Amino acid sequence: MFEFFTDRARHAVSLSQDEAIDLGHDFIGTEHLLLGLVGTVPSTAGDVLREQGVELTRAREEAVCILEAAGIVAAGGQPAKDALSSLGINAGEIQRQADTSFGPGAFQYPRPAYTPDAKKALEHTLSEARALGQERFGTEHILLGMLAAGEGRGLEVLAALEVDPDGLREAVLTRVAREAW
Repeated sequence: MFEFFTDRARHAVSLSQDEAIDLGHDFIGTEHLLLGLVGTVPSTAGDVLREQGVELTRAREEAVCILEAAGIVAAGGQPAKDALSSLGINAGEIQRQADTSFGPGAFQYPRPAYTPDAKKALEHTLSEARALGQERFGTEHILLGMLAAGEGRGLEVLAALEVDPDGLREAVLTRVAREAW
């Protein structure tokens, strides 16, 4: 599916993975997708989100608060590292060797997996792009997919930032229509 994404959409997804890792999460949720979209400059979704008052630092803070309130703490992949350690594999040493060979941060373990809500949002990305008659998926389609999915902590972050999902959807569709001319 990712082969149909535009470069900016791929960048946003990559940023969402980076956000999850930087926050010490071993999953990628809709909150991380939202952060990736806001952090992708320039991009249709990021531009519209910023116009709606969504600022990356504040969105990140809200995401952390929402996750902590749900009892989800940053584990930094420790359960996976512990499992490897029980097999005699030192993930820290692998990380050090990879950093030496490929540069700092080139290897991240574990790679976070997408939550069911994030998968659902990405699945809706396809239907949103097709509904607009487009074959490639841009950041706008990811955001529309997240809104269409109707669930996930990304929507909770938007609510905490007082962003109306219906108004946001309308703003994205207006921007898409304007860019099509």
